[in-house]
Amino acid sequence: MSEQDISTPPNPDSYVTDDLPEGWLRVNALDMDAQGIARRPNGKVVFIDGALPFEVVSVQVGRKKSSFEQGTVTEIHHESSQRVRPGCPHFGLHTGSCGGCKMQHLEVSAQVAVKQRVLEDNLWHLGKVKAETMLRPIEGPAWGYRYRARLSVRYVIKKGEVLIGFHERKSRYIADMKVCPVLPPHVSRMLLPLRELIGQMDARESLPQLELACGDSVTALVLRHMEPLSDGDKTLLRTFAAAQNVQWWLQAKGPDTVQLLDAEGPQLSYGLPDFGITMPFRPTDFTQVNPFINRVLVARSLRLLDAQKTERVIDWFCGLGNFTLPIATQAGEVLGIEGAETLVARSRDNYAANQAHRPEAQALAPTQFVARNLFEMTPEMLVADGTADKWLVDPPREGAFALSKALAELNENPDLRQGWLPPKRIVYVSCNPATLARDADILVHRAGYRCVSAGVINMFAHTAHVESMAVFELI
Repeated sequence: MSEQDISTPPNPDSYVTDDLPEGWLRVNALDMDAQGIARRPNGKVVFIDGALPFEVVSVQVGRKKSSFEQGTVTEIHHESSQRVRPGCPHFGLHTGSCGGCKMQHLEVSAQVAVKQRVLEDNLWHLGKVKAETMLRPIEGPAWGYRYRARLSVRYVIKKGEVLIGFHERKSRYIADMKVCPVLPPHVSRMLLPLRELIGQMDARESLPQLELACGDSVTALVLRHMEPLSDGDKTLLRTFAAAQNVQWWLQAKGPDTVQLLDAEGPQLSYGLPDFGITMPFRPTDFTQVNPFINRVLVARSLRLLDAQKTERVIDWFCGLGNFTLPIATQAGEVLGIEGAETLVARSRDNYAANQAHRPEAQALAPTQFVARNLFEMTPEMLVADGTADKWLVDPPREGAFALSKALAELNENPDLRQGWLPPKRIVYVSCNPATLARDADILVHRAGYRCVSAGVINMFAHTAHVESMAVFELI
């Protein structure tokens, strides 16, 4: 909606009451799909694309159910003071708009406030837990932060052109993206040259996906191809790589088939300079999208964990060692646990590589990595892994339900412990506030902990994604 479409009433204060003209709605809140939430005079809820809290709007309803409606803003009669001009030309509500971001029309600090409210609401309504202290939100650059992205590719035969980008809003079609301000500037500038490159390739009709992975000094592009590439196509890729200073990886099938276009190349890695740690990774590995925020997140997590040289720490869902290796700079002994043996092997390699480059006085603590099915944890498995003074828990979206439940069962059945003791402190990092709240319910109401603090991490600015953390201490 352009600025000239916005009409402000002569006296906005007149809308403090519910006496609005027929069809006008006052927006009271924002959900995590960035839809404004309003109510009709009869109490029926209306979810409104493009509307912000405290606005008065008119709506075109596209979906009606007995308990709610969904629609799109057609006119703003009273505008929120937090509304801003989107920073991307492809952001909008109309058909064809990019669906990668949902909150660019809301000022960034207000986005963070909404996400913090979501965390607090989830903790209370789903877990009946209220943190004793709310941590200051972790924020960082709102643009150029997305160092990982999966972009769809399509050669449009009728137009004779290639599209590369995120999907359109509420559509399976690919947005006609020419720039993307949330990607690093050098990658955003590469979008049109990439379209031209793929349009010249023999395999242009069988290239469905392009994955981006930026390290601290290397930019990798992973090209998914459904058929073998010709020598001519590989020559085009090499020429592009030299011109744009990127590294090509090819993916014929699943992620395990990813390999460098050429046999050798510089290694992808990111640094955690506060701890003198360098983390090598492959372009299809899971690493945090936002490296700036990740560094702050790791530093805060370890500050809250407060591991001592006399303590043993377990890092559950350890991945490549994003938290494990920094913990090993502070603790006396560390155990990293992950679900796949292949990932555990990569963690061991990263630990060994970092240990080899550290002076003896700064050696990492003795650290083991083991594989466990973390979604089928039992009290017996927990006891077998041994007592730890502190835990760092960083699960996927599914959360750590089995782990929390096993801990609760040991608290409720002391005879199962066999000398095992629960951790004094748990730092829980979450990418899903709903599963965090569910697990917090177990930890607080069954496992004997109190939630001393919680807060949000704005890892994905302008999106509805919420990263959060909570600290639990044994009562």
